[in-house]
Amino acid sequence: MKVLLTGASGQLGQALIASAPKGIELVATSRQQLDLADAEACRGAVEQHQPAWVLNAGAYTAVDKAESEPELAHAVNAGAPEAFARALAQQGGRLLQISTDYVFNGTQGTPYQPEQARDPLGVYGASKAAGETAVQTIFGAGGRGLVLRTSWVIGPVGKNFALTMLRLHSERDQLSVVADQVGCPTSTLNLAQACWQTLQIAGDRELPAVMHWSDAGAASWYDVAVAVGRIGAELGLISTPAEVHPITTADYPTSAERPAYALLDCTTTRAALDLNGEHWLKALRDVLQQAKAP
Repeated sequence: MKVLLTGASGQLGQALIASAPKGIELVATSRQQLDLADAEACRGAVEQHQPAWVLNAGAYTAVDKAESEPELAHAVNAGAPEAFARALAQQGGRLLQISTDYVFNGTQGTPYQPEQARDPLGVYGASKAAGETAVQTIFGAGGRGLVLRTSWVIGPVGKNFALTMLRLHSERDQLSVVADQVGCPTSTLNLAQACWQTLQIAGDRELPAVMHWSDAGAASWYDVAVAVGRIGAELGLISTPAEVHPITTADYPTSAERPAYALLDCTTTRAALDLNGEHWLKALRDVLQQAKAP
């Protein structure tokens, strides 16, 4: 099975490459090989490689910067999946679009179901929501276009909250971290497994058009920061954890508004993929064990 992967140099892309199952002919592209802001290039990649699947793990993920670069964010996060979907609809093949909890406004206080209406707060979420809409509009209910939403992605490589906190624990005595935003971290190691499982079983059974995948449990950013310090010290990655102080979102203003409650209900997806969720603390330990000391 030939798979065209985007975002190969990102943290999820690297995890997908490292865990690719036997029998996968992987065409891995980073920004240098395929500019996702160029819709014509995206269509051309499908025509050139004629993949059985496009696994679109690449994205514009600079949430705050997107507020000042809305055209670029929409070109990458909405234009690319639309271009892939149109080309695949003509050439044949299927699309797995990786999306985000930011398509929701985070105000309901209970886990979001895959079928709930999208209501993004900022440019980043709106651009990802538009990408989802394009995939669903072009492919309809035929099962050839699937959306997999995730949240708070962390991994042993790349730029993410866990590695940033690990570095700050090694550099500072005290940290202040937002405690009133709730969600769940998602290890790239587990997310990659869910992606590959989706591609491998989609031909044998009908999967939900929209799925949710995160690790299990719930946490605030403060909880994650404290856990990074504790686990980092246990693993010998840092000597002594910094003292972490909880603050509110209002204490740490950003250009883009974040969902206050971004928990995704993954029940139906875990059942559909025959995968059990791993608690985020265990997943975080696995991530840090594979990370290099700061």
